[in-house]
Amino acid sequence: MQLSDIRRLAQNVKQNIGSVIVGKEDVIDHLLIALIASGHVLLEDVPGTGKTMLAKTMAKSLRCSCKRIQFTPDLLPSDLSGINYFNQKEGEFQFRPGPLFTNILLADEINRATPRTQSSLLECMEERQVSIDGETRVLGRPFMVIATQNPVENQGTFPLPEAQLDRFLLKVRMGYPSREQGVHILKRFKQDNPLDVLESVADAADIIAAQQAYSQVSVHDDLLDYIVQLVERTRSHPDVALGASPRGSQSLLKAVQVYALLQGRDYVLPDDIKAMSKPVLAHRLLLKHATRLKENAAEAVIDQLLREMPVPTETVDRNG
Repeated sequence: MQLSDIRRLAQNVKQNIGSVIVGKEDVIDHLLIALIASGHVLLEDVPGTGKTMLAKTMAKSLRCSCKRIQFTPDLLPSDLSGINYFNQKEGEFQFRPGPLFTNILLADEINRATPRTQSSLLECMEERQVSIDGETRVLGRPFMVIATQNPVENQGTFPLPEAQLDRFLLKVRMGYPSREQGVHILKRFKQDNPLDVLESVADAADIIAAQQAYSQVSVHDDLLDYIVQLVERTRSHPDVALGASPRGSQSLLKAVQVYALLQGRDYVLPDDIKAMSKPVLAHRLLLKHATRLKENAAEAVIDQLLREMPVPTETVDRNG
């Protein structure tokens, strides 16, 4: 697959999602970036802003298997991975796969599950495999987790640990629609749900091909150094207790390559890094207690670092 084909594929999927979801172009772009970069997305906002609808619409736009699971405090790891059960008729143990064995996993209200259940996602999100009773089972491709959570309600929730957050490529906030968008939503859903008649515009083979080809987008060595400097400075910032990990810098590189591609370029610019820094890095920062209480404190830290860091000025050619 050529880079122009990936761009065309993303445009078709975005247009298809837009036939159901009103507005939210940036949010849709972020989901497509995560999909093509083989990453996962954490959708965060208050109830009723369309998080689950967006995830279901994206899954249906792709001719891939999709499973939804509602996370609750009594959910067990085996409810996700599956179990080996004894089939009396056959006289042997057989494996019954859980919802993890799918292409798109919608993990609704992920922070309502206990840490034990949340930890069961660590292996599958990073290594695309699941270990059950000592046997490792490889998940299908593509595999993407779209998780939702409500950041306001704390009763009956369990905050995601840093190791879990670090495995999400992006954290995206939906936000409320404008008044015009709100009216458009009412008109669109007044009679029927457009999701019910939505058709797929891509399949698993298209996504896999895009995931294998996007790395052709060139990145100048100066911009690689810029990414590493930014991540390193998050670790020494006075308001940050734990900065971004090397996985964070790798995630930022993947995200900016796809972002540049969606902008119509086969090479990365410094502005691409600035645009993707907060969605990729903000949720990976563990802030000190006094700073944590401030709204959007992690985003403010990254904004400050970007202002203070010198931007590479050397001409970035297409050969990287």
